[in-house]
Amino acid sequence: MDEPTLLAKAREYISLEEHDFFRTQVETLVRQRSFDDLNDRFFTELAFGTGGLRGVIGGGYNRMNPYTVKKATQGLANYIKKSVRDVSTASVVIAYDCRNYSDLFSLEAALVLAANGIRAYLFTSLRPTPELSFAVRHLKATAGIVVTASHNPPEYNGYKVYWSDGGQIVPPHDTGIIAEARALSGAVAGLTKEEAFKRGLLVMIDREVDEPFLAMVKGQSLRPDLVKELGATLSVVYTPLNGAGAMPVERVLADLGIRVTFVPEQRYPDGNFPTVKFPNPEEASAMQLALNLGKARHADLVMGTDPDADRLGIAAPDGEGYRLITGNELGVLLLDYILMTRQELGTLPKKGAFIKTIVTTELERLVAEKYGLLVFDVLTGFKYIGEKIRQFEVQENGPVFIFGNEESYGYLTSSSVRDKDAVSGAVMTAELTLYHRSRGKTLMGRLRELWSEFGYFKETGISGIFKGEVGIASMQKLMETLRNAPPPEIAGMKIVRIKDFLKGTTAAPGQGTVKDIDLPSSNVLQFFLEDGSVITARPSGTEPKIKFYVSCRSAAGMPIDAAMAEVDRKSGAIIAQVKQRIDEA
Repeated sequence: MDEPTLLAKAREYISLEEHDFFRTQVETLVRQRSFDDLNDRFFTELAFGTGGLRGVIGGGYNRMNPYTVKKATQGLANYIKKSVRDVSTASVVIAYDCRNYSDLFSLEAALVLAANGIRAYLFTSLRPTPELSFAVRHLKATAGIVVTASHNPPEYNGYKVYWSDGGQIVPPHDTGIIAEARALSGAVAGLTKEEAFKRGLLVMIDREVDEPFLAMVKGQSLRPDLVKELGATLSVVYTPLNGAGAMPVERVLADLGIRVTFVPEQRYPDGNFPTVKFPNPEEASAMQLALNLGKARHADLVMGTDPDADRLGIAAPDGEGYRLITGNELGVLLLDYILMTRQELGTLPKKGAFIKTIVTTELERLVAEKYGLLVFDVLTGFKYIGEKIRQFEVQENGPVFIFGNEESYGYLTSSSVRDKDAVSGAVMTAELTLYHRSRGKTLMGRLRELWSEFGYFKETGISGIFKGEVGIASMQKLMETLRNAPPPEIAGMKIVRIKDFLKGTTAAPGQGTVKDIDLPSSNVLQFFLEDGSVITARPSGTEPKIKFYVSCRSAAGMPIDAAMAEVDRKSGAIIAQVKQRIDEA
């Protein structure tokens, strides 16, 4: 972007931003003529996409700041006013996590809604994302907002929107809200906090939602007698990674009689996340302090949740040490325990349904089908699991939701929440650990039994990061090349089928293409190899990167050590070629 245009955009932003910290940042860059930094902040606008907003905190149109939050909220307000008959009946619940400026962004959003005559229910302090999803339905609100950047580094923040069903927005609401937000320019007005309170358009909430949410989580226990009898013998080490999970996870487990030991350095909220590079329980480094404490205390279970407590990671004893359990592996363990227990109790419905994303392990399909469940595949993103639950509910004699899982450490064990729920997941994981321990098994022991029965499955994620304006173009070019000129083989194995979720087609080399994918159009490619391996390429909806998912499996009944060696060899060869593609892009 040329310098005069940059300066014009910067000065326009300065005139619109009311918060001193963010406005001063840009004023300083203009004064210093720091055009590289200005270009990064203004070459594009932080787009309100299907995942909401997410970006680096700072001044500028391509940053998370009060102005971009207010603009997005005005777009939401405009859409709500067109969607309800009487705006005086409309309301929005707002929650936020520990990230820097989350409380400010949440208040700014509430005051913009109030200026539009829409009541805002704002939590008095940080709360987990699953509680926001629960609160939307509990308070019968029109929509919900959670201010969080989930597992991203500390310089990020974000903004996600939910609709009245408690799920993240999907068509037609997502496209409608996006259109309203993109059509806006100029100043966005909000009431003062005092005026919003006076007019009853800002309502602070806490215990009136906390108590029913925690009661719902506790009510999911499948073996309450077992937990009551043996819960005090279970040793759990837990880290909320300085996020929102501490209060609800501790409360529920304590009420159930299960001892929790916190990682002290990570117990209290801190948006700078001083002990980790990425506050993400998927990262081994983020779980290291918890692992150290778990080993010292000989814990039966080590758990961690991300800043907004929608993702859950765990580690379990394995031989002389501890093993980090992947999101796919914990999903399998939870599904297996829930179905086994409900079958034993006679509470498994005839049309029980399991929902997974297209990149989640196929081992779960085999487990679910063993118990007679219907299995539904959806696009990557937990919002599609929430949408499928809503579809079940409006069908006459429709499927009954039992469990939902995505590979990125997201689990849903109750339809009372419509997004991934690490609070309920933590409670159910503690219970299943207690159950298997009471029968002389470890979690890894149970996993090995499942691998022996169905085959060993290994899934690996790889991210290609593309920074800045040039990087985004490289990312787009790589996807175009994979789509229009795919390789005939990967790691010496022929590609026998290609699914293109953007076009809704499946192609088999030499056999033509058929339009057979009944899912929303999405820029995702899947390559199926002759040995059963699957490679998926999916650009992120919130970050400048392409995520690659590599899934390999062995035949059922193989000795575990031999199966692992075979799968590791295949997986390693595929991963090497994927990384080479990324490096060459």
